[in-house]
Amino acid sequence: MKAVYAIFLAALLNMACSSGSSEEKPPVVPPSPTPTFTVTLEKQSISNGEELDAATTHLLTLTYNVNVIVNSSYSITLNGNRLMAQSKEKTVEIPLGLQAGKEYILQVVEGAIIAADDPSVKAPAFTLKFKTISKEESDQTYTIPAEPVTASAESAKKLYTYLLSQYGRKTISSVMADVNWNTTCAEKVYKFTGKYPAMNCYDFIHICYSAPNSWINYEDIKPVTDWVNAGGLVQLMWHFNVPKGEGASEYAFYSKDTSFKPSEALASGTWENKWFYEQMDKVIDIILKLQNAGIAATWRPFHEAAGNAIAKQQADWTKAWFWWGMEGAEAYKKLWRTMFDYFKQKGVRNLVWVWTTQNYNGNSSSYYQDSNWYPGDQYVDIVARDLYGYNAVQNKQEFFEIQNTYPTKMVALGECGDGESGPAALPGDFWTAGALWSHFMVWYTKEQNATMTMCSDNWWKAAMNNANVITRDQLPSFK
Repeated sequence: MKAVYAIFLAALLNMACSSGSSEEKPPVVPPSPTPTFTVTLEKQSISNGEELDAATTHLLTLTYNVNVIVNSSYSITLNGNRLMAQSKEKTVEIPLGLQAGKEYILQVVEGAIIAADDPSVKAPAFTLKFKTISKEESDQTYTIPAEPVTASAESAKKLYTYLLSQYGRKTISSVMADVNWNTTCAEKVYKFTGKYPAMNCYDFIHICYSAPNSWINYEDIKPVTDWVNAGGLVQLMWHFNVPKGEGASEYAFYSKDTSFKPSEALASGTWENKWFYEQMDKVIDIILKLQNAGIAATWRPFHEAAGNAIAKQQADWTKAWFWWGMEGAEAYKKLWRTMFDYFKQKGVRNLVWVWTTQNYNGNSSSYYQDSNWYPGDQYVDIVARDLYGYNAVQNKQEFFEIQNTYPTKMVALGECGDGESGPAALPGDFWTAGALWSHFMVWYTKEQNATMTMCSDNWWKAAMNNANVITRDQLPSFK
């Protein structure tokens, strides 16, 4: 009996051990394939410990032994601020945006650069230390002119002097009109935050419809004079509408919607030339009314001219967005200079001229800069950039690229707002990152939040209470 019991117990123990062994047995994992190659850094454009001139050094170029790509899930930082980078074949370009007289540490973590043929193969981590020489030691010294290029009216001199006095110290807040000749969005910002933006931007987009008895009458300058009398600054811009074709009663400003060409606008005797000068005369009449009322303004015509035309690989979509850019850089510059000279000839002396660069979004592998579209220093006071959905680091990159390209001009954020890639950077954040925009201007929308603008309610609350942002109540008197 004992023997039978012993045999039975042994069988049970054997079954328990077999069962436990089966449950705890680890799964079979095939061994990872050993990479057949490595990624090695062969050359870099900046040496460790090198001393550089910030005015002339815009990029760090890293060259590897194999074709590589940038893995955006991993960071590349400069003094802790994340940078954008672009790869092409064996080369990685990292825009820097440097300031004079500073020490820098650039870090590329392992995994930020990977092999194009096998993403599992990572370039090793890379750290680079360097510094920039101080402004006093730099061979290149730049000074922003103390006088505007053409604005000789006393009001314009005061405006320009104030903009220059604040440049690099604080950024001036601004908001777009709800399309044209009003302060609707500014009023909503005030109602929501308790403060007005310092500037209001008006658009001559509907000047072709303007008449005393029409739905829009630009000759009534009260919307502007009321704003100025309340202490505000003025911006003016122009979505220049033209007929879709000869004799058409419908108008457009997008190049895809009209046959109107810059070269024809400048050719004497053409219907385009007649329209071009008629519309300029309408705008000049209003600007002269403002001038006679002692009102100056920043003036931003023909903005974003290059559009996508500066893409290195051309396709159906790589075109200028607006008719004023559809025939390329040379035709565009002639158009700008013609307007500039004509306004001057007509006695306009109250405008600070703002040119909007399209730049290349930091993507030098896919886009050229649009510097060959620049009308020239004698035709421009401020260079602006329009950014939607850009974070603080991207703002910094854009700011320094533009400042280094146009070092004798103030640099402003011509338009901003939330975009497809994300929310707009808070002014406090882009300022801390180093994007010292002269001013920022938030675009309007009829579909978003309490202010009817393309920035969120939280954005406006933070912006209007930031120590680096100038609001209307902080402006001096310009009378």
